[in-house]
Amino acid sequence: MSVAAGFMVPHPPMIIPDVGRGDEEQIRDTIRAYERVADEIAALRPDTIIFASPHAVMYSDYFHISPGAGAEGSFRRFRAPQVRFREAYDTELVQRICHLADVAAFPAGVLGEKDSSLDHGTMVPLWFIRKKYQGGRIVRLGLSGLPLTEHYKLGQIIRQAIDELGRNAVFVASGDLSHKLQSYGPYGFAPEGPEYDRRIMDVCSRGAFGELFDFDETFCDKAAECGHRSFVIMAGTFDGLNVRAEQLSHQDVTGVGYGICTFYPGDKNEERFFLRSYLEEKHKDVERGRALADAYVRLAYATVEAYVRNRKMPSLPKDLPQEMLNRQAGVFVSIHAFDRLRGCIGTIGPATDNIAHEIMQNAVSAASRDPRFSPITEEELPYLEISVDVLGEPEPISSIAELDVKRYGVIVTSGRKRGLLLPDLDGVDTPEQQVGIAARKGGIRDDEKKSLQRFEVIRHH
Repeated sequence: MSVAAGFMVPHPPMIIPDVGRGDEEQIRDTIRAYERVADEIAALRPDTIIFASPHAVMYSDYFHISPGAGAEGSFRRFRAPQVRFREAYDTELVQRICHLADVAAFPAGVLGEKDSSLDHGTMVPLWFIRKKYQGGRIVRLGLSGLPLTEHYKLGQIIRQAIDELGRNAVFVASGDLSHKLQSYGPYGFAPEGPEYDRRIMDVCSRGAFGELFDFDETFCDKAAECGHRSFVIMAGTFDGLNVRAEQLSHQDVTGVGYGICTFYPGDKNEERFFLRSYLEEKHKDVERGRALADAYVRLAYATVEAYVRNRKMPSLPKDLPQEMLNRQAGVFVSIHAFDRLRGCIGTIGPATDNIAHEIMQNAVSAASRDPRFSPITEEELPYLEISVDVLGEPEPISSIAELDVKRYGVIVTSGRKRGLLLPDLDGVDTPEQQVGIAARKGGIRDDEKKSLQRFEVIRHH
């Protein structure tokens, strides 16, 4: 046995009659589709129902799997405490998933539970399922802040565990679509909202799971989606298999997108090993970029590779341009992997005797000492993209109106506290955003008196 089917479903609490109190009738098409999902799960009679939920315990660098024998939950926080659940976990499957994760040094397990109660991302689909099917234990997964590739890998691990134990299992990928579809909605409108819904429903209705990797993180953030990573985990459970996909419904009447699709696996297909294909293409893209890199970026790459592999700083190359050896400046080294920031450390002013040494010192720090991220591993090296920013001399400004987010970086100072933000960053569209982010990085409150400086950079890719 294996993953018998997958289901992409939303989780609006108002769809539960005791919560919606009549408002659920607005999404009658979604209710009908949900009832069909429940009927199909009942017909499959799974041993285990696996839920991936954005509202389960979530960490930036770890996938939490709910531990213990089981859990309870209710819709108390939605004014319906009478709607309750008591579910048993498939502890043997959880143990096997954790074992396989440990063997692969993959960051998933049962550590760090903050709240054992069932979340509404799990309970909404359970409400429909339990009306039709009372059998089967559950497994509950949280998402993470790790790249989409890691979510897909978790799906692969889950599939392997299911296969090894011979489980008849279904996967429920819980997640709403965009929360910014209408100006009257709770989160307002953003143009990325309808575009996200259009794209995700197209991808999932075709079962084109490889295209899930093409959704840029900044785009997803602007669309305010919550289910994408759930869908990617589910996709990983079908790696290398043909999939029969069907869209049952898509509604946008509350300003939030609700989509339901079903997925049934078929025969093996060499063209559907989507993670393998994606990594091969990403590696080729990185290699093409590196072939065009200038001396500044080549030095940063060489430094990161030497340090990650050997924990040693490499020797200074002999063919560097003289300006890198004779000039001093502040330097920032930024490292991205799979279009996500992986490390960024820099100096506002020079801290070494030349730009070359500044690059090397900050490259090591960005790869291993950025407190926001775990140190870069050797397995990540083929997919890293590095840029180097050489800072110009900061100049004081008297008004935020003197900033241009594309041209200038900003330094915000309040007493001994100081925060910096580079120019031309994805997702930073206004000077107000730029100053606000820089201030927060420096631990500067909104009500504190601030002084501003701007600077230009020469960005090397």
